[in-house]
Formats: sequence, structure tokens, C-alpha cells
Amino acid sequence: MHESSHDDFDVPDQIDAGLWRRIFAHARPYRRSMVGLALSGVGMAALDTAVPLLIGLLIDGVTGHAAHSTLIWLGVMYAAVIAGAAFVVLLFIMFAGRIATGVAFDLRRAGFARLQELSFSYYDTRPVGWILARLTSDCMKVSSLLPWLLFDVFWGLSYIIMISIAMLFLNWVLALAVFCIIPLLAFISIYFQRKLLKSSRMMRRTNSQITASFSESIAGVRTTKTLVREQDNLQDFQHQSGAMHDWSVRNALQSAVYLPLVMAVSSFGVGIALWRGGIDVQMTGLSLGMLIAFMQYAVQFFLPVQDLARRFTDLQSAQAAAERVQELLETKPGIRDSDAVLGRMAAHRSSHPDAAVGADGGDDQIATIDFKQVDFWYVEGEPVLLGFDLSVRAGETIALVGATGGGKSTIANLMCRFYEPCGGSIDINGIEYRQRSLHWLRSNLGVVLQVPHLFSGSIRDNIAYGRAGATEIEIVTAARRSEAIHFIESLPDQWDTEVGEGGAMLSTGQRQLVALARAVLSDPQIFVMDEATSSVDTETEQQIQRGIESVLEGRIAVVIAHRLSTVRHADRILVIDGGQIVESGDHASLLEARGRYFQLYTRQFTVT
Repeated sequence: MHESSHDDFDVPDQIDAGLWRRIFAHARPYRRSMVGLALSGVGMAALDTAVPLLIGLLIDGVTGHAAHSTLIWLGVMYAAVIAGAAFVVLLFIMFAGRIATGVAFDLRRAGFARLQELSFSYYDTRPVGWILARLTSDCMKVSSLLPWLLFDVFWGLSYIIMISIAMLFLNWVLALAVFCIIPLLAFISIYFQRKLLKSSRMMRRTNSQITASFSESIAGVRTTKTLVREQDNLQDFQHQSGAMHDWSVRNALQSAVYLPLVMAVSSFGVGIALWRGGIDVQMTGLSLGMLIAFMQYAVQFFLPVQDLARRFTDLQSAQAAAERVQELLETKPGIRDSDAVLGRMAAHRSSHPDAAVGADGGDDQIATIDFKQVDFWYVEGEPVLLGFDLSVRAGETIALVGATGGGKSTIANLMCRFYEPCGGSIDINGIEYRQRSLHWLRSNLGVVLQVPHLFSGSIRDNIAYGRAGATEIEIVTAARRSEAIHFIESLPDQWDTEVGEGGAMLSTGQRQLVALARAVLSDPQIFVMDEATSSVDTETEQQIQRGIESVLEGRIAVVIAHRLSTVRHADRILVIDGGQIVESGDHASLLEARGRYFQLYTRQFTVT
């Protein structure tokens, strides 16, 4: 399993400041915690700076035989600084926890909300595991980094500035000796920046591929076992895991070289200061306490540098995750309401506060659907429909039949606006359907697929899935009209029967009947049956057929079928080939014409 090529774009190997500004925007609802975290960092820097000076004063006081009260006062100040540091750590934990958990929650919620808005074409090219990685590990990695990054930046920069001032105050010559190491540290950081970013990005990309492959292997475990593909799948998975291992080792090795190198260079600066400071103690009378304070400053001067370098490494690693999370959040739905429609909906809701969500003030009853010179393709240059025309009226049932790949499902998907025409128009009641709200159209759809999806829960929950507030009477009525009630009431737990993940605990026919009842309960004006009876036995097919006939009155119905016994009662049967209607008529007239439909029908019902 490979990721979408869309995900394999090249990004410059450097920190993307614009990306991180957009990521930090997700923390705006937690401004107070962010301000508290920043102040905690500055406060901790001030307390850390005070400790070496107090220690130096205590040493000088002891060696210089200072007054007992002075030593007690210095000891009390030292204890107060330590207590203050503990309190600041407590504040940091509180503020960091609020930001990390809050941002993680918001990112997942925003990502899931965006997934609900995206059109079918988005899911056509992205595996489930690829999407799951963005809502789980990527979101967690980004959200957990933000508070630490914010705290360390404010603490580190403040600490460096305060230590620099203290060192210059104590001995400016020694301070300059320590500062001379900074350009070398900057060069090392810039060099390793590109290395770490590339390896961390490849780790995240490979991880997404592994997650996608793992998810697909679990979902298709029955097929894998029946085709004895276990060993092949294991080898594929090991190949992907091996790639993940190689990139992880490379990233760890780069980090293992980077941080010790920074520490080694820092130690060199401290050594210079120690050598020069020893001379100054002998030659200039620098006090022992102040020398010890300066050496502590010299050692600690590089601690925030090392900490920022480590946080910089984390930032490099997290940028790959941040890119993917932000890419998902910023993906624009391929099918969405226009600004004009949104404005009309807002105006309608303001004047009709009780109107349903998505109402746009147009006609509620669908009388006609007209395809006018519709062109469509999934891949540019490979048209599925060209100049397609079709008119359907309320109360009419049309059946689409023909060879696989002829365009039958595409016609139904376009009618439902799961996809939109690449050319031409589709009008509802004479108005181009992109001028109506998506919610309005989808609220009037009932779709039963060849392999219906049921959600974990009871049969009752699945029937009421599209109408959470449906009453028990409405649920039972929908099941009765769809002929599902017979098998439901024969089960030991009846309506409370658990269907399992995807409906695995029900037979294919039972899942179809539950899906049909679910569609019936939504009371749609447009009913689409896409190969709904192709996977069931003859008895269940007859049950489904009776259920369909009882609910289609007055509605627009589109039935897609290879099993022609299910379409004999349709008002119009359209034979689709190459994206065109090659024959049209009712069952009797098409048989009499002895054309394409006759050939299809007799091929299925040859009497020997």
C-alpha cells in the first residue's frame, strides 16, 4: 500500500515559520494558559539566574567571615528561590497540560469535521490508515510539542540574556571568551537542521504507509486467508517496517551526533573560562565566590542552548507531522455550497428561525431531475460521460442496466452530487443543482448499496442512524415497509441484536434489509438502489423487491442492476454503454425490440 502521490510533494529542508504560525493559531483559545506559560518561563529564568549569585555570595561570606545575620539572610533568600522554582514548575505543568490536551482535542475535532465535509474523490485516493495517522499520532505529536516549545523558548532566551548580563557584570573578559563559542554552535545547528528534517519527514511518511497497509490487511483478512496470501503480506509489511527502521536509525544517529557535539563545544567554552578565570583569581584578586558563580554561569549558559537545540530537534521531527495535520485541515472540499447559496441559506434561517439546517428557501418537493449535456471524468482525458442527457420525473422508477464500466453508477453518483459534472448541468426543478444547498439535496436521498455498511450497535440503532430522534413506532414502521421486520422479530434479541463491526454478525441479505429500512426511515424523495440485490438469494431478493415497491410511490427511483429480474417492473429501463443510453423503454417493449436488452435478458434467462 502506498500513499497518495499528492502526499509526496517536495518541501524545502528548513523550518517553515508560516506553517508553525498556522499551527500555533490552534492554541489561541488557550491564550491565558500560553501567557501563563511564557511568564513561567521568564520567572524560572530569573530564579535560575539568582542561584549561582547567591551561592557565590554565601561562599564569599563564609570565607570572608561575614556577619551571622548576613549568612542567615542569604540562606533564607536561597530557600525562597528554590521554593519559587518548585511553584513555577507546578504552574508549568498546569498550563502545559491545558494547552496540550486542549489543542489535541481541537485538532482532532477540526480534522474529523473536515473529513465529514470532503467529497468522495478525497477518499478515492487515500487509504483509511493514512487518514487515521493524521488524527492520532500526528495530532498528538504536534499538540504535545507546543507547550514545551513555548516554555523553552521563553525560558531559554530569557535565561541566556540574564546570564549574559550577569557574566558581563562579573567579568566582561571571561564573558567574551565564553561568547566566542556561539558562532560555532550556530553553524552546527544549521548543518544538522536539514538532515534531521529530511529523516523525520520520511519517518512520518513511512509510518503512514505502514498504518494504511496494516489497516487494509486487517479489513481484508478473510480474503488474505482464502487466497493464502499471509506470507506475501508479511513480506510486504516487513519491507515497509524495514524502511521505517532504517529512517528511524538514521534520525536517531543524527540526533545522537548533534546533541553531544553541542555539549562538547559548550564544554570547550567552559574550559576557556576556567583557565582564564584561574589566572584572574591569582592576578587580579577575583574573589573565589564570584569565580565559582561565574563558572556556574558559564556552565549554565550552554544549558538553554542545549535545551533549545534539543527542542529544535523535536521541532524538526514534528514539522513533518504538522505539515500533514495542517494539510488535512486546509484541504478544501471538492464539492461544497457556493457563497451565494450560503448567503441565501443564512438569510432564510434569519427570517425562518425554525427552518431545518441547510434549508435554502427553495421548492421542497422534487418534481424533475434533468441531465443536460453532462460530461464527466474521474481522470483527466478519460471521459466516462460525454454529452449525456436524461430526464426523470417524480413517481418514476428508472433502471440502469448494461456492462460493467458503462457509467451506470457514475450517473447515480452525479444525481446524488457525490461528484459534480465536469461539463453541462444537472437541474432539479429547472434550477442547476449547484444553486441549491448540499444539505437539502442529501436530506432527500435514500441510498442502498451492493455492500451496505452497518455500524457497531443494535439493529434499532442502525435503522435510526439517519434520524437519531426517530420514535419506536417510526422505526418499526420502516422495518415493516422494507420487509425487514420478519427476520428482526425472529432473532432472540430482536431489535437489540448487535450487528457487529460492519454488520458482520448478520447475513448479507439481512444487512441489505436493515439498510433498506434505514433509507425508508429517512423518507427520501430520491431513492437509489445500486446493485442492492446482486449478493442475496432469490427469497431475500423478493423480500427486498416487495420492500422497494412499497416505498417508491411518488418518488424518483434509480435502480442499478445486473440481475435483470429486479428491474422488470421499472417504468423505464435504460441500457447504458460507453456513457450513453443505447436503448430505452419498459421491459415488454425492449424485449419486443430484440436489441441489447433482449440479449442481456435472454443470456440470464435462457430456457434449456
